[in-house]
Amino acid sequence: MSALIPYIDEPHPVTGVTNGKFGTWLFLASEVMLFGALFSTYIILRTGSTSWPHGYEVLNIPMGTVNTVILITSSVTMVLAWASLKMNQFGKFKLFLGTTILLSCVFLVIKYFEYAAKFQHEHYPWSSTYFAIYFTMTGLHGIHIIGGIVVNGYLWGPGSKMWKANPEQFAGRVECAGLYWHFVDLVWIFLFPVLYLL
Repeated sequence: MSALIPYIDEPHPVTGVTNGKFGTWLFLASEVMLFGALFSTYIILRTGSTSWPHGYEVLNIPMGTVNTVILITSSVTMVLAWASLKMNQFGKFKLFLGTTILLSCVFLVIKYFEYAAKFQHEHYPWSSTYFAIYFTMTGLHGIHIIGGIVVNGYLWGPGSKMWKANPEQFAGRVECAGLYWHFVDLVWIFLFPVLYLL
């Protein structure tokens, strides 16, 4: 005997959103607090330091710029994947979500080469407070990218079987994954200028 959980497909009358979307927003609120604490720490340490390097002096701005374009593009393809489901175009969904996953992997490959260049120049997390913050914040962001790849990969692969059984619920899951992905992109949009350009 299976019990149905209410408000999976329909908005809850109190919150105005589905349970999945409400849970995703609560999770993202905790993520905002996590990254907010890290950005606050960065500001406090930077304003209190007498010798703080400028990001453009020690980081690779072209690589960071390319990664910014990649993540913004991946946000667009994520929206297009969800919109394709709403228009009953499953083939386009697979194409756009696959593109999102591919762009995510490209981001990580570029970040790998960027990290490798830092290590070749003997810039490690323990080298200075600046590099401790750089590796902590970009590393944590990278872990979130990997999490997004895992979730989107599941929705693209075995999880996509739900489309035939319950298309509305599946579209809701993709929308929740999209909310998470947009948050990850937004964090990078703040990280890039703060670490690379200032």
